[in-house]
This record gives sequence, structure tokens and C-alpha cells, in this order.
Amino acid sequence: MGKISVVINTLNEENNLPRALLSIEKFADEVVVVDMFSDDKTAQIAKKFGAIVYQHERTGYVEPARNYAISKATGDWVLVLDADEELQLSLRHKLVTLVSKSEADYYRLPRKNIIFGRWIKHSHWWPDYNIRFFKKGYVSWNEVIHSVPMTQGNGSDLEVKEENAIVHYHYESVEQYIERLNRYTTQHAKNLIKDGYKFDWSDLIRKPTNEFLSRYFQGEGYKDGLHGLALAGLQAFSDFVMYLKVWENEKFNEMHVDIEEVVSETKEAESDLHYWQSDALFKEVGGLKHRIKRKLKI
Repeated sequence: MGKISVVINTLNEENNLPRALLSIEKFADEVVVVDMFSDDKTAQIAKKFGAIVYQHERTGYVEPARNYAISKATGDWVLVLDADEELQLSLRHKLVTLVSKSEADYYRLPRKNIIFGRWIKHSHWWPDYNIRFFKKGYVSWNEVIHSVPMTQGNGSDLEVKEENAIVHYHYESVEQYIERLNRYTTQHAKNLIKDGYKFDWSDLIRKPTNEFLSRYFQGEGYKDGLHGLALAGLQAFSDFVMYLKVWENEKFNEMHVDIEEVVSETKEAESDLHYWQSDALFKEVGGLKHRIKRKLKI
């Protein structure tokens, strides 16, 4: 059977890393940890667990260091794991079976995102497929934040089952969400500017509104209760901040904003809201009727 390397990129992950490393014991033939000069005991913890530790300059986000970490792996197969993730025993067995069969060159694995203490099953947070397991040389990352990996060869998706998922302990607090939001929106704004985007005030209404409606209604975030509502709002706010940062890059250039145009934009947003509200209610009522009929065997 092919040798399996697990690669983990870290920065101040002393609280999360032990859980991740414990979850890959007796699975990985090699563990490579690429640290970004952590201020805590991350590197020491990694070494204590037997990992090979390298250092990489701090980049603000992980993508620029992904390829470096993978280049240090010597296994035939590579599993990319984040420090705040955990490999379930059921998934470990599944991946070992995939190596022995070798039917694909890379695999997309579902992720079970735990946010504010709850598994988020809607709002586009599930199954949250990520390319994480692959033959070395078949997958690489570009340096754009949250970018999709570049692949060659044949890929396959693991079935959408909880037992096939990497467990991701995502945001533990609102403070942590806001801290990451600030870092991520700065980078996303830079990417927009690099791609030639010019600030348009209407995007301060359109983009956050679309994000909220997409997450909460289209993505059925309402099925996650208050968690779904809170996350839809936070992600809409993230878009709002990102476009503000583009405006900031343009030196807060003053532009005429007619109140009638603002009213027009809000009316359009209201129209979209009514559509998605009706769609969600139709699904809920339709689903209720179906359950009643099935119960009564009609």
C-alpha cells in the first residue's frame, strides 16, 4: 500500500493542534507541519507528536504556504489537514481503502463545520466539499485566498455522509469570527482591486443583500435556527466590509449618491426578499403536506 503523508499548516495553534494530531495517529506514515513562526508552543507540540516541522514566513493566510508544505511530504498520497480539523476513525478507514484501490488521483471530502458549538447543515456550509486527499503531484494551490486547488488526473467525490467528513471546528466565538473577517476581507478587497474592480456604492446594498438571501433562504439557513440567521447576517456583513475596504483604497473618494437611487436599490432588495420568503414558505408548507399525507398513507 502507498505511503500516506499528512501535511498541516499552522500559526499559533497550540490549543487545536493536539486534537488534529491525535486523530491521525496510526493513520499517517509521515506528518509534516509547516509553521509560520508561532508565538506559542505549536512547534514544540508538533515535534512531541513526532511530526517533521518546517518554518515558513507569515503570509496572513495559508494558501501561499500550502505548496511548500506539500513539497516536503515524501508519501505517495497526501492528506491536507488544518489544525482546527479532526479526522474521524470512519474516514481514516475509508481513505486507507481508497489508497489500496487507487481508482482516482484526487478526492473531494465533505467537511462537517462546527460553528458556535453547532454542526451547521445548511447555508451552503454542508457538504462543503474540499480537495484534501490526493496522489502527490496531482494537486497544487495558487496563492489566492480561499482559492480552489488546481488539479490534474481523475477526481472523485466521497459520498455525502457524516462518517465521510472531516470535522472542522470552525468559529468558536463571535470575536474570533470578526477577527478573521477583518483579515479575510482585507485580502479579498486586494484581490478585487487587482482584478480591476472599481468601487460602486450600490454594491454596499446589492452584495450583502444577495449574500444574506443566498445563505438564509436559498441555502435554507433558517433550518439551522438562530445559528443560521446569525451566520447569514455575519456573512452579509463580511461583504459589506470588503466593499468598504475597496472604497478606502480609493481614498474614500466622495461621489454623488441620490436618495432616489438608494430607494430604488432597497426596493429591488425588498423584491428579492419577498421572492425568497415565498419560496421558503412554499417549501415548508409543501413539505408539511407531504409529511401529513405520508403519515395518513394518503
